[in-house]
Amino acid sequence: MLREPNARIHLALTVLALGASVLLGLSREDWRWILAMIALVWIAEIVNTALETLCDTLHPAQAEGIRIAKDLAAGAVLVAAVAAAVIGLLTFWPYLFQ
Repeated sequence: MLREPNARIHLALTVLALGASVLLGLSREDWRWILAMIALVWIAEIVNTALETLCDTLHPAQAEGIRIAKDLAAGAVLVAAVAAAVIGLLTFWPYLFQ
């Protein structure tokens, strides 16, 4: 899965978020938000990769239904990533400007 370019980006941002959480001394409550968002993005990425692999294996030729399914799965990853970014900003902001 880490052969996927987006998964590498998620990995880098995961390391960044965890490092910032440690350096800024996040509270337990804030750690829960950060860990939940990291998990959400990784779950979405794993499901997206699984769906794309399955689709490519079962139907290698281009088909409209397959294209739509793959686009929707990728959209789910995007929604999860945007939600994680917003929660991350809301969580880290007070620590950065204390």
